[in-house]
Amino acid sequence: MKKLLIPAAIAAALCAPTAFAQSMGGDTYRPDLQVGQGNAFVAGNVGRTDGGTAGRFGTGDFNVFESRDGRKTGYGLVGGYRWKLSQNFGLGVEGGYADLGNIEVRNITNGDDINQRRDENALRGWQVGGNARLNITPAWYVSGRGGFFRASDNDFDYYNSVGEDLGLESGGSDGRNSWYAGVGTGWNATENFSIGVHYDYYRAKAGDVRDPVSGVEFEGPKRSTALLGLQGEYTF
Repeated sequence: MKKLLIPAAIAAALCAPTAFAQSMGGDTYRPDLQVGQGNAFVAGNVGRTDGGTAGRFGTGDFNVFESRDGRKTGYGLVGGYRWKLSQNFGLGVEGGYADLGNIEVRNITNGDDINQRRDENALRGWQVGGNARLNITPAWYVSGRGGFFRASDNDFDYYNSVGEDLGLESGGSDGRNSWYAGVGTGWNATENFSIGVHYDYYRAKAGDVRDPVSGVEFEGPKRSTALLGLQGEYTF
């Protein structure tokens, strides 16, 4: 049931601004288009990831002066199509790819102390979903997006502090399907190009880690990651 509620909530959030947009005066969203018409777009973003510290949407440690949780640079690229639904509001679809850097894995059992060598686990994946944009003024927009995220394989080798393989198994196709959501605001520099600050959250399940000797299974390291940075979009 929870899996159904999350996509429904994202869809509701994307569509909610329509009523508000209809109450605003002036044609602020692509005046060159009539309501019902649309345009293709491409967008790219780059910024600071939280290194896997985001337990839920709206959280994450984005300390720009430290990189203690792995590589902190992330980027994404999407393309899509958006329709003008009112004079101020557009709604569309998108698909693309995100690379969220390397998450430093330090503790497989989530306790405070363990004899394990530090190593890294990369998180990246494909995404497809919906996007919405509300132009408060011709120059100022707010936006939201969300949808399906297919995370990279969480296959990983675990070692102790002297480099001996602990013999644990992980990875596979299970648990890689999840979701992403984001919000942003920025400046419409021209009728075709905009740039802004965006926050995107990618929910990535760690999957189970298995001990083939004892048969015990437990949850692996958290992989959910947020990206805070600049996004540029060009519409055709």
